[in-house]
Amino acid sequence: MLSRDQHPVSRQLLSPSALKVLYRLNKGGYDAYLVGGGVRDILLGLKPKDFDIATNATPEQIKALFRNCRLIGRRFRLAHIVFGREIIEVATFRGHHDEKEQQDKKTSKQSEHGMLLRDNIYGSIDEDAQRRDFTINALYYSTKDFKVYDFANGVKDVENRVVRLIGDVETRYREDPVRMLRAIRFATKLDMEIEAQTKAPIKALSSLMANIPAARMFEEFLKMFISGKAVANFEQLRDYHLFKFFFPAVDQALDNNDEQLERFIMLAMANTDKRINNDQRVTPAFLFAAMLWYPLQNYIRQINTNNSLPPQDAFFAALNEIMPEQQRSIAIPKRFQGVMKDIWILQEKLARREGKRAFKAYEHPKFRAGYDFLLLRSEIESDNVQLAELAKWWTDFQNVSNDAQVQMVKSIKGPQGSKRRSPRKRRKPIAKPPTE
Repeated sequence: MLSRDQHPVSRQLLSPSALKVLYRLNKGGYDAYLVGGGVRDILLGLKPKDFDIATNATPEQIKALFRNCRLIGRRFRLAHIVFGREIIEVATFRGHHDEKEQQDKKTSKQSEHGMLLRDNIYGSIDEDAQRRDFTINALYYSTKDFKVYDFANGVKDVENRVVRLIGDVETRYREDPVRMLRAIRFATKLDMEIEAQTKAPIKALSSLMANIPAARMFEEFLKMFISGKAVANFEQLRDYHLFKFFFPAVDQALDNNDEQLERFIMLAMANTDKRINNDQRVTPAFLFAAMLWYPLQNYIRQINTNNSLPPQDAFFAALNEIMPEQQRSIAIPKRFQGVMKDIWILQEKLARREGKRAFKAYEHPKFRAGYDFLLLRSEIESDNVQLAELAKWWTDFQNVSNDAQVQMVKSIKGPQGSKRRSPRKRRKPIAKPPTE
């Protein structure tokens, strides 16, 4: 336990909404603490972003105190207190699972692999700390006495920059295999080292990730790849044999030493990291499109080997192969699938610039994403002279006047052998027989 003069955690650093929740829970007669990342980040000298709260109030008691509360989750029952666009997550102290409680499937349930399918056993703050995943997240700050409570030597691990699991490592990974991803993410995000015992069984237990639902894997994808640390997380995921649970087709190609694919996705991830760290907007669809671009091209080549389909038909046939396969790993929402498809289709549209086609492509809502994707391709496929010229043409096209754009389009030669079709001759109407 650290007294007020022994730590830098201050109410001034907390979200006003989080303070309101803490104060009201205390006023209602409950214990309440800021817990986890918010406390950890302040101790590290970082600006806190997460303001999660732990309390001895049950979800129903929390809901009775807050009109702006909604209860979510079956696996872990949580309360979300909504303040406009900000949501403060409040969890009841977790307790230990004993044999009696494990017989009650409504509160406690485990899979045959040891994974917790339901975890609504409540306990004390000491038990809650032992149920947390890492020591650096088992830190609690009280607005009552302004003390930081440390139940697992988390402060020491924060100081030493060590990511360490609490309890038996294999059991904790079996309870929730996503903890393997969290260990990597905290290490890269906070510039820490994963403690030896914590990392030792990850490769051996990596197969447990196959039990994680595709919808949850999408959320983990956002945390791992759309957080400004995509490159570092990718390298760690590959090293621990976990990347294949995100992108199986990509992982297989990388195992087969597809250097072009690796350079392409590394460049796409590096650009994504740069944009995020410069507070620029990114869409997960762009990175999904980059990950699957070359596997998609492989499918198209396979289809063309067996069938002589028009390019558009071959594209959609390949799309119908690769997307269902990918969806089994990550449940990509339809809104992102649509953007991915637009980016891919634009690669062909950007190559067809004659007549009005260049202006139609330029006016496409996803033109910028398609153009950025084209630049990535030209940088990786450096031996493709036509692709390099195409990328330069579109770069110049965006930086000249409308009249100059018209002249640029006029200088484009249409496909060889294409002729303007002569208008159809109108058939003379057949005279109707006279009526009697």
